[in-house]
Amino acid sequence: MPDWRSYLISLLVLGVLALLLRWAFGGRSRSLVERRARQGHDDEYGLMVAVASPGTFVEGEVARQRLLDAGIRASLVTTSDGPRLMVLEPDQARARQVLAR
Repeated sequence: MPDWRSYLISLLVLGVLALLLRWAFGGRSRSLVERRARQGHDDEYGLMVAVASPGTFVEGEVARQRLLDAGIRASLVTTSDGPRLMVLEPDQARARQVLAR
């Protein structure tokens, strides 16, 4: 028959885990894991650089597909300055050539 102390320790560990999960995932303003995406400027996207500023998202998606067809990974992102087509920095010159055609 198990000792009552092992039940108490199990219950205590379970309570600590519940509090830890509530702290990590609880409430919109307090969550450490899930945060709302924030729009930034063109230069706030790390290794990605803007190669095009399409007028609409449809134009941006068409340009992104052209880059994907050329073997260049690209992302269409919403910045505070409007939609931008972003590629990794080493692919920048080649992406501009593909889009210029």
